[in-house]
Amino acid sequence: MGPMDAPSATATAHAPAARPRLLVVDDERAIADLVAGIFEAEGMEVATCYGAAEALRALEERSFDLAIIDIMMPGMDGFELCGRLRATSDMPVVFLSAKDEEADLVVGFALGADDYVTKPFRPRELLARVKARLRRAERTAQGVGASPGVVEACGISVDVDAHTAHLHDLPLSLTPKEFSLLALLVGRAGQPVSTAELYEGAWEEPYDSAASNTVMVHIRHLRQKLAAVDSSSELIQTVWGVGYRVPAGSGRAGAGARHPAEGAPAAAGPSAGAAR
Repeated sequence: MGPMDAPSATATAHAPAARPRLLVVDDERAIADLVAGIFEAEGMEVATCYGAAEALRALEERSFDLAIIDIMMPGMDGFELCGRLRATSDMPVVFLSAKDEEADLVVGFALGADDYVTKPFRPRELLARVKARLRRAERTAQGVGASPGVVEACGISVDVDAHTAHLHDLPLSLTPKEFSLLALLVGRAGQPVSTAELYEGAWEEPYDSAASNTVMVHIRHLRQKLAAVDSSSELIQTVWGVGYRVPAGSGRAGAGARHPAEGAPAAAGPSAGAAR
């Protein structure tokens, strides 16, 4: 599985080809070959590089639709490679690494990464995330944006008008109340939403003390459905004493964003800011 023949070109933004071309970079040959095999089995073209220098040569010779890059590599690491790639291309970049500290995620996204998958990974999840990024790149290249009724955060997309929800472009099967809760949280991504606001928004009834447990149970079920698609991070965080929050951002939630033991946050009304 070496680099494939393709016309010489500088990597620039473009719509994915009929057969998407992927660049896989990992100094661990077994992992690089495993990742390449996953996407070759889906009919994609893959150039496998076992180091950053080899990847840079491949990028000089041909264009790619997406890069999957390991972080911890000898010599030039994935962060530096991503920075150099971003100088000539805005194609999607997915980091695949054993490093899952929140600081590493922040650095990766600051350098222009589009997503971050930690090792060990589930092939189905990696495949879904990469396909989602390819579809999004294609829509962007074609000038197709989200409709006014769509809200997005952390890979979650909620189309309020069509009443559909997706995580990494995979459909979510939600009850009406779960859908309403997710729409409220994603629409306020990055901000805590009080239990009272969630209940009154989803149930359209005045909040009372018994409603807190109702919201908690529905949030638990919603978390389970999100985790069935992506269990690498907590996409709905508990903000104790306030309510719940979906982190802001287009990629995955931070590694440190896992919720404590399940419980109902004490919240009797709207919050003006995040809990400390």
